[in-house]
Amino acid sequence: MTTKLTLSVAMGDYDRTRALQDGSVRIDGVDPIFMTLSPEEAFFRAFRGGEFDVSELSLSSYALKVAQGGCPYVAVPVFLSRAFRHTAIYVRRDRIASPADLRGKRVGLPEYQLTANVWARALLQDEHGIAPTDVTWVRGGIERPGRPEKLRVQLPAGVVVEEAPTGDTLSAMLDRGDLDAFIGPRAPSCFGRNPQVAWLHADPTAAAQDYFRRTGIFPIMHVLGVRKELAALHPWLPVALYKAFDAAKAIALERLADPSAPKASLPFLEELLATTRQLMGHDYWPYGVEANRATLEAFLAHHHAQGLSPRRLAVEELFAPTTYEMAKI
Repeated sequence: MTTKLTLSVAMGDYDRTRALQDGSVRIDGVDPIFMTLSPEEAFFRAFRGGEFDVSELSLSSYALKVAQGGCPYVAVPVFLSRAFRHTAIYVRRDRIASPADLRGKRVGLPEYQLTANVWARALLQDEHGIAPTDVTWVRGGIERPGRPEKLRVQLPAGVVVEEAPTGDTLSAMLDRGDLDAFIGPRAPSCFGRNPQVAWLHADPTAAAQDYFRRTGIFPIMHVLGVRKELAALHPWLPVALYKAFDAAKAIALERLADPSAPKASLPFLEELLATTRQLMGHDYWPYGVEANRATLEAFLAHHHAQGLSPRRLAVEELFAPTTYEMAKI
């Protein structure tokens, strides 16, 4: 009888991972114990306690730990979450009419080093000339007070980060007008309720499509990580994980493209999928290093420029060596 590795696998509930969880796709040599967790919980437990054998990881937190040394995980080029972050920037429109109006303003964020915030600051810098030193950052919980940074960060001179008042939340502060703007991966609860709180970009979809046409970048949020000691002990494991997650993603995209019965509760799904593929290609959510090198290079450059990684990382430092080039049939 062949013995398989029993591994804990922590990740979100996504269409692109469902075939793994329902058993349609198997991980070679692995008997997985899946735990479906929110990104916040999975990241906190992975980086604070190293609780999981395989875990979805924040790209920013992972890059920070690699640059600092001592990261317990090595990544596999499986990108479980990606998003254009034009929708991550919320403003008080009674004060902010254009990106230039952000200079000198107070901007809330749940954690400075969140991947979504790295990409949003990159947009502000590259597209609008707003540097991290041009605003005052206010850190706190979005809906519950007292959210800490998962990892220790040492920011460069000129970057001002204040703590939100004890007992207060960023959403409440934005709602009252104590903040001029907010950046984060989740919408504050005052968005949609307070007419003065709006997206910075009036048409974020059009802005993101234009950004992709010009840059070819589809921002990566999360990677898959496997414990370093497991990858060293079982050199086949990173590729086995890659193959399984890639197969599960392919099934999800095939199901999504079936127009007979929509797989997502979204009107105009077929039309949106056609528009996306016309802009971004048939495999618009690619895994693997080379297909994502330009996006990874851009992220690592901004991560270092924003003072998060103490040195400029190379793409070659991020992933298990066996995953940079794999056999083709």
